[in-house]
Amino acid sequence: MNSVVRVADLQFSYGDLQVLRGLSLDIPRGKVVAILGGSGCGKSTLLKIIGGQLRPEAGSVTIEGKNVHELDSDALYKLRLEIGMMFQTSGLFSDLTVYENIAFPIRENFDVPEDLIRRLVLMKLHAVGLRGAHAMKPNDLSGGMTRRVALARAIATDPKLMMYDEPFAGLDPISLNQIVNLIRSLNEALGLTSIVVTYDVQEALKVADYVYVICDGVILGKGTPAEVEASGDPYMKQFLNALPDGPVRFHFPAPPLEQDLRLTRG
Repeated sequence: MNSVVRVADLQFSYGDLQVLRGLSLDIPRGKVVAILGGSGCGKSTLLKIIGGQLRPEAGSVTIEGKNVHELDSDALYKLRLEIGMMFQTSGLFSDLTVYENIAFPIRENFDVPEDLIRRLVLMKLHAVGLRGAHAMKPNDLSGGMTRRVALARAIATDPKLMMYDEPFAGLDPISLNQIVNLIRSLNEALGLTSIVVTYDVQEALKVADYVYVICDGVILGKGTPAEVEASGDPYMKQFLNALPDGPVRFHFPAPPLEQDLRLTRG
């Protein structure tokens, strides 16, 4: 497998809470890979580790053969120029126009004339269908339009790797379908490799070439969408079909309620 990203035996904890327990996966070049799992399973943490924002306790992450957590600051900054990130909350600058939001990473990283910046910004906005909204502010946009502007900003510097953190959350059906189609079409048109982190099973299975399912900090299942859907694993069945009964706990680990109530009375 020609992998852009290789994650090996990753371990990470927040204090006493262990989130990743020896997780390993590969992201093949040119593919859209979905990483599925319930809330709190470590999906967003994994993206932060891949991007070098968090350092694992053990294991490694390599991007194009470079160990992310062995790079110095300059090398890490250079690597991040090849990574586009669409945040769950969009992360746009509310005081800047749509145009200025897209222009920001270009101006920040490259010394190019304003005429070229204008062409690049309008081309990126055209790719997501929002060239006509360039003068608007983020607060004037709908949720779906805001996500599309965030996507245009993520591809502004022509990255090789795109990472999406919950790109479908909170969208109406029309906007959701637009984002799904954009992820797929931009990956093909721009020759990207994409990682889509989400708990939205149906949309992920539509857009992905390959799927990983995380549970308890490890990879529980993997394969093409068809292979994942055909899995007989009890957790996979429960998660993919949103079944109320199965191995997934509703309650976060805690002492018995009676014990806590007795301590409160004491």
